[in-house]
Amino acid sequence: MSKKRSVTAVLAGALCLVTAGCASSSTETAGDKSSTSAPGSGYPVTITNCGQTETFTKAPSRVVVMNGGSVAEVSTLLALGLGDRIVANEQAYGMSEVPDRAKAIKALPTGDISLNDAGDIPREAMLSLRPDFVLSVTTYGFDAKNGFATRQQLKTVSANSYVSPQGCDDDPSKMAISDSYTLLRDMGKVFNVSTRAEKLIAASEKSIASVSAKVKGAKKPKVMVLFAGTSTDSNAFSWVAAKGIFNDILTKAGGTNAFESASKTMFADLSKEKAAATDIDALVVISANSPHPTAYAKQLLKEFPQWPAAKNNTYTVLSDSVYLGPSNDLAVDKIARVLHPDAF
Repeated sequence: MSKKRSVTAVLAGALCLVTAGCASSSTETAGDKSSTSAPGSGYPVTITNCGQTETFTKAPSRVVVMNGGSVAEVSTLLALGLGDRIVANEQAYGMSEVPDRAKAIKALPTGDISLNDAGDIPREAMLSLRPDFVLSVTTYGFDAKNGFATRQQLKTVSANSYVSPQGCDDDPSKMAISDSYTLLRDMGKVFNVSTRAEKLIAASEKSIASVSAKVKGAKKPKVMVLFAGTSTDSNAFSWVAAKGIFNDILTKAGGTNAFESASKTMFADLSKEKAAATDIDALVVISANSPHPTAYAKQLLKEFPQWPAAKNNTYTVLSDSVYLGPSNDLAVDKIARVLHPDAF
């Protein structure tokens, strides 16, 4: 998998992204929304996902989570208490804003699969797992040209499939926090735990609304959001966030993206000179499995002392909460506390 594909897929959670028409990727046509129903009740459930109809006659019990650089899907399943349904998980991140989440993900079975060159499950290995539900960040994970089992091939072995919100066209630039809620709701419907999903969504919405109320009317600092540990060249600014879920999180935290106009896609590839000439009030470093993200942030502030962020030592480090997934409220809260400390 190329460097660009690997990092953009993370947002998809990673990793997972689409046109507005697929942002609400699923619609429930049948099924009980209660998570307390007797086993087997509430089915069949039918959802439409990336233009394909998927009908579930019972809750999946042999779930395979494909990689794509994301942790959105596995984190969502764990947040819903569905970890025991997973027979093979290929998503990992190594760190999380949620206590014990990284440890819980690491403890999940991997299926003992020999992954292909793209770091994911090849066709024959996938079919040998006998899944009844397969989740992929984008349609890439179901593309025969990439050596994967297609969604139609999975149907022949009675396995349903799902592409996460904004994954249909692999365009993460349109992603928003609402897509994280779509993923939660869809999994709630599929597994008949909608009550649990709605409680998580309501708690997240309440937390974000509370933070946004505290910073309402305040001056919006200009923020640079970039990845630590992803650059393979000498340019530290080849992965600066320009569009996507980052901007939704920044807005709700009372900030603005200093480089939103620098690219029409999710990431901008900036020159060092452009970065140096921009007044950056705060720095948000996203750790993509980098072992020393805080040191990386401090290094940048030292290298560019002219930034207001450097003069005021204004930065924070985040991991999985800034991606598609169930924990965007944690990113909003942490960023807001750095941008507007007097509001808390």
